Amino acid sequence: MCRNIKTLFNFDPPVSEQEVQAASLQFVRKISGFNKPSKSNEGAFLAAVDEIAGISTRLLASLETNAPPKNREEEAQKAKSRAAERFGA
Repeated sequence: MCRNIKTLFNFDPPVSEQEVQAASLQFVRKISGFNKPSKSNEGAFLAAVDEIAGISTRLLASLETNAPPKNREEEAQKAKSRAAERFGA
């Protein structure tokens, strides 16, 4: 999985529309190989981002869990610790 795409389920506060859109953009960039599409591919690229965002929003709304919501700050700190351990920063 692309490292830039973050888990969006079961957070408090819930995921925002902007976070879903950003993850969708990263996904489409990854599978298309385009960071920024050409003018001729821009329409298809942006339509794919919007479709993925819609599907992702519906998926997140339909998922259920008994686990308590994760804290964004705690999860960010864990990610920083893992990165420091991995990359020696």
